[in-house]
Amino acid sequence: MMKKISILTPCYNEEGNVEELYSRVKEVCSQLKNYEYEHVFIDNASTDRTVEQLRNIAQEDSRVTVIVNARNFGPVRSGYYGMLQCYGDAVVLIVSDLQDPPEMILDFVKKWEEGYRVVKAVKTPMKEGFFFYYARQIYYFLIDNLADIKITRNFTGFGLYDQSVFEVLRQINDPYPYFRGLIEELGFESYTFQYQQKQRIRGISSYNFFRYFEEAMLGITSHSRVPLRVATIAGFVMSLLSLLVALGYLIAKLLFWQLFPFGTAPIMVGFFFIASVQLFFIGVIGEYIGLMHMRILKRPLVVERERINYSNTNFKIDS
Repeated sequence: MMKKISILTPCYNEEGNVEELYSRVKEVCSQLKNYEYEHVFIDNASTDRTVEQLRNIAQEDSRVTVIVNARNFGPVRSGYYGMLQCYGDAVVLIVSDLQDPPEMILDFVKKWEEGYRVVKAVKTPMKEGFFFYYARQIYYFLIDNLADIKITRNFTGFGLYDQSVFEVLRQINDPYPYFRGLIEELGFESYTFQYQQKQRIRGISSYNFFRYFEEAMLGITSHSRVPLRVATIAGFVMSLLSLLVALGYLIAKLLFWQLFPFGTAPIMVGFFFIASVQLFFIGVIGEYIGLMHMRILKRPLVVERERINYSNTNFKIDS
């Protein structure tokens, strides 16, 4: 029996890219002589012609299936949900912006056949703005030192995963997952390729500063309790320092009653410093509480509006 490869492509407002991506994936998979394949697109409620184009592609090719979300659930939930819907022997994740080369699928499959259950493609540092470059470096420095696991730098999810990986992920049933962290958490034997990511040619990325920040905080809060411990230690140290300063002021005032005025400047500086530290750590605690809130509610990852070419696949319905 021939093995089946599932290609999963999340997309949102990619009308300029989906047709070319489909054609390139089809060309690559035609070189996999001993494999069947399916190409699954999950559309995150695009507002342009992306769904229309995908519908036309699916009408012409029975190997193409489209999941259309009821609304935009965000790239974290939508992409993860789409992967859970794939039941091929191996699943390849490749986004629709054409920055990741589909031709690497051949290399992924070769390494998979050698026994690796996870094959990761890690992009080499590319030219980007000063702010985003250093923000990324700071993030990786923090997560390297804070997280309980080792996160692969510059790994975006592009790669191949054995079906056994998703069997474990379906048991976890995380309603707001950090996929890259979960892959490292599971500890499956992996192989890493390096590649040069291309610049986007068509369309505009839906990622902005706030979306990057959201994923960064998700990665830290999902895999580390260090910030909470730092908040506890900092609170203890600040309390101790405040007590020592208060005692010092009291002793100085008793010894030099007329020569040592209290003044408002040091009091105000100390007040605002302590208040800012408290606000910072309240924000950290809030991130953890927010993540707990999302998981306690157990809302579905995605609600589907429709599936196209559903009858031509071996899909199952997962919540």
